[in-house]
Amino acid sequence: MSIQLTGFADEIHPSFEKQLTVARQTGVNAIEIRGVNGRGIQSYTPGEAEALQAQLKERGMHVSSIGSPIGKQPITEDFEPHFALFQNVVELCKVFGTRNIRMFSFYVPAGQTEKYRDEVMRRMERMVEYAARQDVVLLHENEKGIYGDIAPRCLQLMQRFYGEHFKAVFDFANFIQCGQETLEAYDMLKPYIAYIHIKDARAENGQVTPAGWGDGCVREILGRLKDTGYQGYLSLEPHLTDFTGFRGLENGGAEDKWRMDGETAWRIALDALKGILWELDWQ
Repeated sequence: MSIQLTGFADEIHPSFEKQLTVARQTGVNAIEIRGVNGRGIQSYTPGEAEALQAQLKERGMHVSSIGSPIGKQPITEDFEPHFALFQNVVELCKVFGTRNIRMFSFYVPAGQTEKYRDEVMRRMERMVEYAARQDVVLLHENEKGIYGDIAPRCLQLMQRFYGEHFKAVFDFANFIQCGQETLEAYDMLKPYIAYIHIKDARAENGQVTPAGWGDGCVREILGRLKDTGYQGYLSLEPHLTDFTGFRGLENGGAEDKWRMDGETAWRIALDALKGILWELDWQ
């Protein structure tokens, strides 16, 4: 595999059938499965997930990663129920035939990052150890409000846990929304990057934009990835319109959204990415 396009198809529509139809129509044969028929994928039992996997196989599609909310939990809350949810997500990997789980490093109270550092590391270590036993890969996403929001703290996590079962997701827009320059972040994290989320944002207000329309240096960084021989997924995450479940994924509210339907947002975001890939002659 060189690069392969995938994406959060729940931004198209809550209906799984509609998600798969539009993804296939636009030439995307993999999805980062997250929201399905109005439910978060983490809430599905393995038995329920088998029916979803059958739909994917019928269309010649596959799951690139479980788009889980694991680690999107306040660090002050009891970890045990969350760890049980994580274990369920690991079982879902076996149903969907993927080793990849998108995850996070816990919401920490504002201004108290160092106070909770040891507890973050303890929880992360426990999950990484379990991932190793189950032969899955935890893909840590930089995200607003969590411990690993900016590049230096992402680097701390990578230096502590990086290996076959813990790697980095690079998300352009999330770094911009945290005030983190993306070129600096890329230079710091490039040895650890195994998965790319494609969305851009404007530094002045954090508004998400199609790739190349914001301040995330998407074109330049994708060019560097190509030059270094990156092989893996580019995962489209439009965030250009409000879609079912998004506000529940944010810690304190969502950014302003352009008012368009999910399919239109998906097509605009995908066209922007394909334009950059065409300019880079990267297929």
